[in-house]
Amino acid sequence: MYSMDDGMSIARQASQDIEAWLNGIPETLGVENVEDDPNYQKMDVDLLWHLEGRCLKVEIKGDRYHRTGNFFFETHSNQQRGTPGCFLYTEADWLFYYFVTPRTLYQLPMPETRDWFLKHRQQFRERSTRTPVGNGFYTTVGRLVPIAQVLDAVPRVVRVQFG
Repeated sequence: MYSMDDGMSIARQASQDIEAWLNGIPETLGVENVEDDPNYQKMDVDLLWHLEGRCLKVEIKGDRYHRTGNFFFETHSNQQRGTPGCFLYTEADWLFYYFVTPRTLYQLPMPETRDWFLKHRQQFRERSTRTPVGNGFYTTVGRLVPIAQVLDAVPRVVRVQFG
């Protein structure tokens, strides 16, 4: 189990690394971090990636468990409150799933990845994690989905290894 602070530092590291990488791509006109904007929080969108003639909405998921070979697709962000997981409701064009170690990014096209997952979700193991908050905790629930299976099944997934 890890603390809320650990989770926040993973998220911060993921955002910093991805923003720096996007800003280094020649086609990028700009990257706007909207993590603190309530309008984008409702859509579960972290970044606006400005390119020639379009703006892509990006959700970032930071993770440190690359060695498991799985993605963790969140189905309930707070089980006690009945809050759906970001994976089910994000309005992002892309989910950037980033393993902070070994600095591996998977660009997952949405909603294609979600549509595929929903058709197959019963075959993936459900797992939960508890996050301490105040005197209590909340439980996040999701499914462990093999990375290799997503790469095989969902076209347009891109894997990037940062230096």
